[in-house]
Amino acid sequence: MINYIIEKILNYKTYSIRKKIDSLLEIDSNIYCNLGIDSTKSEKIEAKKQSKAIYRAIRKLDKNTGDRFLYYMDK
Repeated sequence: MINYIIEKILNYKTYSIRKKIDSLLEIDSNIYCNLGIDSTKSEKIEAKKQSKAIYRAIRKLDKNTGDRFLYYMDK
């Protein structure tokens, strides 16, 4: 489901690159806001996978920014 949303945002013709990145980061923040102390380990792993997919999409738009997100995610 997240891949469909990412591709949809990447294919918007009227959005600037900055707005596309902002939209992707908004989705990313919502993913982490929905995690709580009662979240299972598998839910946390799934959130990280979705976040990584979002950062890869950002790398398609702006390589430097995407690379930074991916680098600091693994630290």
